[in-house]
Amino acid sequence: MIRYFKIALIVLVGLQGLFYFISNTVNWEYAQMAVGAVLGQADSPAYPNPVIPAITSPLLIKLALIGIMTGELLVGLLCFKGAFDMWKQASGDAGAFNASKTWAIAGCCTALIVWFGIFQVFGAALFQMWQGQVGVGSFEGAFMYLAASALIMIFVNQKDD
Repeated sequence: MIRYFKIALIVLVGLQGLFYFISNTVNWEYAQMAVGAVLGQADSPAYPNPVIPAITSPLLIKLALIGIMTGELLVGLLCFKGAFDMWKQASGDAGAFNASKTWAIAGCCTALIVWFGIFQVFGAALFQMWQGQVGVGSFEGAFMYLAASALIMIFVNQKDD
């Protein structure tokens, strides 16, 4: 039974990445505005002296958004591949099931890179996104996503007997 819960949780991490990718795709202009607001550091009342200059280039803003979206899509694809591999081995022996987790763990690690690395390290720490009205929601949301992905990764990575 635990194996099937692990598979379901990996599918949910994958869906989260895929849903954010789709949401950004169908809201492309708004997503660019949100990324542009963070990179442009226009709303930084608490720390008015940025570590790096504001980025306002439309090309760089698009590239940043494409990087974020690529990460989100990879979360989905890697997790779905991992869940499929785990599903194929769910009724097999423990060694085969444990070995089948590789892509699922890679998907969760990619989620951590996206929501911790991109949003927390670069967005929050470097660009101070937590100060702006647009950025604070993304900052707080990213923590929830990375925490859930980390907990699921730890749970799924535990050896099955």
